[in-house]
Amino acid sequence: MEDSNSIAGRRLTAIHSHLLTSTDNTHSQIETNSTAGEFFDEQRYSVVLPEKLKEGKWNVYRSARSPLKLLTRFPDHPDIETLHDSFVYAVDTYPDYKYLGSRVRVDGTVGEYKWMTYGETATARSAIGSGLQYYGLSKGACIGLYLINRPEWMVADHACSAYSYVSVPLYDTLGPDAVKYIINHADLQAVFCVPSTLNILLSFLSEISSVRVIVVVGGVEEHLPSLPETSGVKLVSYSKLLSQGHNNLKPFCPPKSEDIATICYTSGTTGTPKGVVLTHGNLIASVAAMTLSIKFNSTDIYISYLPLAHIYERANQIMLSYCGVAVGFYQGDNLKLMDDLAVLRPTLFCSVPRLYNRIYAGIMNAVNTSGVLKHRLFTAAYNSKKQAIMTGRKPSPIWDRLVFNKIKAKIGGRVRFMGSGASPLSPDIMDFLRVCFGCSVIEGYGMTESCSVITIMDDGDNLSGHVGSPNPACEIKLDDVPEMNYTSDDQPHPRGEICVRGPIIFQGYYKDEVQTREVLDDEGWLHTGDIGLWLPGGRLKIIDRKKNIFKLAQGEYIAPDKIENVYAKCRFISQSFIYGDSFNSSLVAIISVDPDVMKDWAASQGIKYNDLGQLCNDPRAKAAVLGEMDVVAREAQLRGFEFAKAVTLVAEPFSVENGLLTPTFKVKRPQAKAYFAKEISNMYAELSAMDPTLHKPL
Repeated sequence: MEDSNSIAGRRLTAIHSHLLTSTDNTHSQIETNSTAGEFFDEQRYSVVLPEKLKEGKWNVYRSARSPLKLLTRFPDHPDIETLHDSFVYAVDTYPDYKYLGSRVRVDGTVGEYKWMTYGETATARSAIGSGLQYYGLSKGACIGLYLINRPEWMVADHACSAYSYVSVPLYDTLGPDAVKYIINHADLQAVFCVPSTLNILLSFLSEISSVRVIVVVGGVEEHLPSLPETSGVKLVSYSKLLSQGHNNLKPFCPPKSEDIATICYTSGTTGTPKGVVLTHGNLIASVAAMTLSIKFNSTDIYISYLPLAHIYERANQIMLSYCGVAVGFYQGDNLKLMDDLAVLRPTLFCSVPRLYNRIYAGIMNAVNTSGVLKHRLFTAAYNSKKQAIMTGRKPSPIWDRLVFNKIKAKIGGRVRFMGSGASPLSPDIMDFLRVCFGCSVIEGYGMTESCSVITIMDDGDNLSGHVGSPNPACEIKLDDVPEMNYTSDDQPHPRGEICVRGPIIFQGYYKDEVQTREVLDDEGWLHTGDIGLWLPGGRLKIIDRKKNIFKLAQGEYIAPDKIENVYAKCRFISQSFIYGDSFNSSLVAIISVDPDVMKDWAASQGIKYNDLGQLCNDPRAKAAVLGEMDVVAREAQLRGFEFAKAVTLVAEPFSVENGLLTPTFKVKRPQAKAYFAKEISNMYAELSAMDPTLHKPL
């Protein structure tokens, strides 16, 4: 067995053989060798390391931006080790720059954005942290953040970092049982909430014995309910805590890099929430690595509406403050987001495929109903501009003036960067966004356990359908999954389960060694459960999900996520749930319809109905939706057995509230199966009646 020095030496030699002197400065200066050659073309995004794995080829990949060393700190500021250090740097660098903006006034009305500067936020951070100390909370105490995105969320989080508290975000959409579980599991000593979430806390106050302080944001002190002395809980308004902290300022209690910064509970699609333990070092490594490929600056404006309880938005916020960006918060109502965008006019916009799909559907629906001439103009403009972008040419400005500036204005007209994460974005939708909004559109892939980003696309990479190259703070390998026929020997591209290692990987699930060991092996590799393949140039493509895979009766493996992502382009579909099992030879679909599209279609067909539910049950509506789904599936080249053979249309959206979605908008498959059990049974009965060979009963 080789010792660690010889392995390190072999790695270094191999990597140096990639990095050859070149007079061509237009590309990354990496050349191929016998280890990596078959995976590279003239554009290089990642480097293959010669590390002998237990099985399969040498296939550990690192970013071409930092192949010799996994990043742990900001290259320009290696002294920044913690989130506290990062915010201190931001305050020192941008003291009078706008930082946190809100439209919502104290009385609940909405107006123009009002801003706190970085300096003002720092003052509030010190007061809130001192206020928590005033109530006797000591270093290492866990603090719950049970409210939607707003400036006070960020102030409280910065206070946790400055005084060595552990922040524990709670989704505002979580049910009472999950909230109670997390509070008790993490032994929260203080909880920041709003009046609406306060009522939930008070409903089980006697069952959360660790809580000593509840801070109500947006609550008026004299209107707060009085709690019995026996409860042992102090109920205080945010403004009072701020005042008490100002009057009793305490020095910072700075954390160390290895100290826990946050415990992020992931709801997942099954079971009780798991607490992902992330250190300051984990988070700094992840964000520092991102600054190599993404450039934000102090003139940028960002709109914050994605849940701060999710690692995607949380990591964004760390990077935004480091870069001095102004962050404007939405009102708290997704239905009013477009109004917030029009007022804020952001330059940076990060979202999830669900919203981008709706933007695409809205634009295309408007185009398709605009008349023949406008439809032809849009088509000509779109094709011309797309061709220019894909070939690296500058598009003609006339198309923006005639067509696309009106579309850009819908989100403020100034967006220069769009980010997508949390689930796969269709390549067609990505191309569509690039053309219509004329900006950089970047997709990343990651998970809470990796501090968000595992891979991310390079700015200027116009190839869609992949999630980019490794974060420079991690390395990636693909593990063989023989039961699904995925191996590193697959041609033309190596395939397997994506495994990640490096300073961004979490410390484990809080108080849960068993589940930690299920995903984190003895060599430090995080097993993601996602199946990927390496494209030429070292870019990763997600192709499957190990956990969600199921077999049909004839033995074909089905990846429902992939199929649902294809059907998302169907104009009738707001959300979809694809179901199949080993007792049936075909797939069926539950479709939550887009109400506006359905109503327009019904009007065009002269169909009368009393309500949307009645329209959903109309056989003509089902036939129209299934027909368009077939068109979309053929365009995406789905295989025959991947087509849904029957549909049930529902008017009710899938939501967190009805238990069908996680807080990050992923379908909870076991719950959806139970919720729609009758509809699924009826669809298979109909298919069986049409063709008895399609259905094999238990």
